[in-house]
Amino acid sequence: MKSVVVIGGGIIGLSTAYYLQKAGNQVTVIDKGDFSDNCSYGNAGYVCPSHFIPLAAPGIIWQGLKWMLNPKSPFYVKPSLNPALLDWGLKFMKSATEKNVADSAIPLRDISLLSQHEFAEWACLPHFDFAYEHKGMLEVFQTEAVQAHAHHTVEKAQELGLDVTLLNYEELQALEPQTEINGLGALFFKCDAHLYPDKLMRVLLKDLASKGVVLKANEEVIRFEKSNGKITKVITPQQAYEADDFVIATGSWSRELAEMVAVNLPLMPGRGYSVTLEDSPYQINHPIILAEGRVAVTPMDGNKIRFGGTMEVVSTKTPPQYHRVEGILKSVKDFFPEFDIQQPSNDKIWYGYRPCSADGLPYIGKTKKHKNVVIATGHSMMGLSLGAGTGKLVSELVNEQPTSIDIKAFDVERFG
Repeated sequence: MKSVVVIGGGIIGLSTAYYLQKAGNQVTVIDKGDFSDNCSYGNAGYVCPSHFIPLAAPGIIWQGLKWMLNPKSPFYVKPSLNPALLDWGLKFMKSATEKNVADSAIPLRDISLLSQHEFAEWACLPHFDFAYEHKGMLEVFQTEAVQAHAHHTVEKAQELGLDVTLLNYEELQALEPQTEINGLGALFFKCDAHLYPDKLMRVLLKDLASKGVVLKANEEVIRFEKSNGKITKVITPQQAYEADDFVIATGSWSRELAEMVAVNLPLMPGRGYSVTLEDSPYQINHPIILAEGRVAVTPMDGNKIRFGGTMEVVSTKTPPQYHRVEGILKSVKDFFPEFDIQQPSNDKIWYGYRPCSADGLPYIGKTKKHKNVVIATGHSMMGLSLGAGTGKLVSELVNEQPTSIDIKAFDVERFG
């Protein structure tokens, strides 16, 4: 049995703790907050093998430059001379190639399917109710340009063994008879599932606590102690924690912690926003992506709908720009004419920071300089979706077991 300290109380950190504890390790999880309000709560809840195309893809740079002129656009990078942003930006631009897309497809598919398998296993446990449903996901499009590209996506997805079909308008509307949809058709990713993130996080925390995992809230790591090529202690303002192994799973704050263990991690926060309707008067059957608007719409837990979107690459200290939600709701109205959703008050708007790697692939692996440190971050918009799978992989790394899938593409030091 090993003692392991996991730094970070989001879905990646808690999933890691789950598998480490299950393997017989003594686990402590340290979170700089109170475990109740991180990016794992307000996301769209997708568990989506369909997302095999990384954020760093051809066209995103030019599209991003155009969107920067629109304060309500889906993608925005705040200009800055911040060295971390400049380093990330240059590497991101270099990575936005067809080769990166091709090289990323199989690794992203494999970790997505692994994660989905694990979530499905969790959903069978009697005490794990997190509204998990495997109903597929619709990506609705309005323009002929996106429709033309959809044929290519279907071909690629089917090459990867994913169950996806292209629907015309009549077929789309038949799947969603409760409301009128303004679109030409949709991709129907039958391979996808979804869940209610809030419930998942609560049930995970309860399960970990019941099994003896130590949960330390409101403690921020300020340094590590090192000896003979290993980390020996992690230090917070409150106390020091000794352990055999350490896991850094701190999301958008991981770059700073990685620097403390001599790892250069090109990573920037990508802020997103969401609005959730409780007891929603509107009904949809499937999770839906509004293609041109880059908006996610998810039915959750029987009586809720969540609307989320935007990728705002900014510092975690940048004040939220709540007007961006107007762009999300405008897209919803464009696609669902019957949905009449007013801009909510700021206290009803959730926002959080997704950790964006420089090539759209997560960072998962051991560090070279300190053999007892594993880093797991950089999942961008896929943190929830890849959470269970990542946790299983990290546990295998810590316990020096063969990993369930090939993780070479996720090398934490691939950028040097």
